Amino acid sequence: MTPKTKILHYFPRILCIAAILFISLFAADAFEEGKSFTEQITAFFIHLIPSFVLIIFLIIAWKRELIGGIIFCVIALAFTPFIFKLNYSMNDSVWMTIGIISSITLPFLIVGILFILSYFHKKRINYSA
Repeated sequence: MTPKTKILHYFPRILCIAAILFISLFAADAFEEGKSFTEQITAFFIHLIPSFVLIIFLIIAWKRELIGGIIFCVIALAFTPFIFKLNYSMNDSVWMTIGIISSITLPFLIVGILFILSYFHKKRINYSA
């Protein structure tokens, strides 16, 4: 594998794992005073459901880059309006909301694009060889 192929192969996978770990940090708000340990653990795992779904999509993308890339692009683009509406209603700041969207959905859009680029790059290399 050439260095460019290695970068296009591994970078979206590493970025996706990092983005999933970042999203998983939000599950920590399930731990609050006044709740029993069982309630807190249950809430924690419920908050981790999006991370589990994203891990499933990463596994798909790992094996089928084009399909996975499309899935991540669709997820990022589909959730952007919902995240914008939710956060704008809470803070009434367009710029803060854009920053939140950039930190949550933009990494998954980049991951999707990189998986698609990796697929076509490998296809072009295999076709020309």
